[in-house]
Amino acid sequence: MTMQHEILSPVPLLDENGNLTEPGYAKKLLPVYRRSDIRASALRIKEWDYYLINNGRFALALTVADNGYMGMDSISLLDFTEGWEITTSPMSVMPMGKNRMPETSAKGTVDRRAKGLSMFFDTPGDGTRTLRCHMDKFGPEGALDCEILLTEEPEESMVICTPFPKNAHFYYNQKINCMRAAGTVTYGGRIWTFDPADSFACLDWGRGVWTYHNTWYWGSASYQVDGVPFGWNIGYGFGDCSAASENMLFYNGKAHKLSQVTFHIPGDEKDFLSPWTFDSDDGRFRMDFTPVMDRASCTDFGILKSDQHQVFGTFTGTAVLDDGTEIHVKDLPGFAEKVENKW
Repeated sequence: MTMQHEILSPVPLLDENGNLTEPGYAKKLLPVYRRSDIRASALRIKEWDYYLINNGRFALALTVADNGYMGMDSISLLDFTEGWEITTSPMSVMPMGKNRMPETSAKGTVDRRAKGLSMFFDTPGDGTRTLRCHMDKFGPEGALDCEILLTEEPEESMVICTPFPKNAHFYYNQKINCMRAAGTVTYGGRIWTFDPADSFACLDWGRGVWTYHNTWYWGSASYQVDGVPFGWNIGYGFGDCSAASENMLFYNGKAHKLSQVTFHIPGDEKDFLSPWTFDSDDGRFRMDFTPVMDRASCTDFGILKSDQHQVFGTFTGTAVLDDGTEIHVKDLPGFAEKVENKW
């Protein structure tokens, strides 16, 4: 097991040289991010908000990303029962901060507008979030619209400050799991309705300066066990994680820290639709994963590449809370992914 350094008090995220002041993890958004503190070209700064709403039958993913030299506004609609997904991700050139992504996840607005597109994420600071989107040319059946309300944001979340080997390269990330979701998605004359009784959302809030070539592994689940919100965030593969990993369980609003979790992907990590397994070096996380759908995409321009396999499915296994309580899950919906980027 590796050391897990916890950040316990508010601190500036970056020092005067643009390096992390305190690598490690926190259970609240304690380190203070200011874009003006970054000591790197605006071309290299990456800022994004990614929301996933899932009930195990269908899911919606929304992304607004300002990655310096390129921006991306992405919507995915996935229907696991019918076995299809549509992802449409229009790009923009050289946003370089023009999207004005908020410097905190706790309050603020992401308001992205382009021809035939609007993405609006509103966080008033009262524990709710409103997500609205419209895309004229989403798929073969035309436009998509959505309006989702997220409530019951948990008290604790996964926050991590990860350095890269190069100076002034870092990743600051918060994952908020197990928010209840209510709302609708309309596409092609059909309506998909998220009921907060069994629909949950996670937020991946990322800010940083990345190295050019990296591969990451990420898994996430947000659902409930016997009516109690339960889920996790697991992952590795980028940056220097010696101070802390991003592995964490969430039960009834509280976070429980795990050590290192390993993804076992069959077929030399290429057979994404065969069953996976996961285990942790502290023995507190053992899961079997049954894939249902691989949301795969590969963009390769040589110097720029993004090869993504976000695999949705169900988890069955055991997770152990900090006090030793065992949580047994069967067919819990979630996803796990492997992504290689040259960016």
